[in-house]
Amino acid sequence: MSTETITAPRVRWAAVIWGMTFAAVAAGALWFLSDADRRAALADGVGTMTPATLLTIALLTAGALFLVGGVAGLVRRTQRSSPAEDSEDAE
Repeated sequence: MSTETITAPRVRWAAVIWGMTFAAVAAGALWFLSDADRRAALADGVGTMTPATLLTIALLTAGALFLVGGVAGLVRRTQRSSPAEDSEDAE
């Protein structure tokens, strides 16, 4: 008989964080698109944007994606260096 202990699978926190981010973006898009008044207001707002506004939105979006990626990386690093996994690796 084997004396190996069975461990639970690791949670892929980066996938959880990215999944929650994309779910929030999808929920916001559905909220905007579900009402005709909100769709019209969004179309008017997008139609009146200046190039500077579009550049600002693009930079903020890129920054938000980098932020989410950084948070996912920090969580992954913390998970890798957790004491629970260090004791499992020693066995």
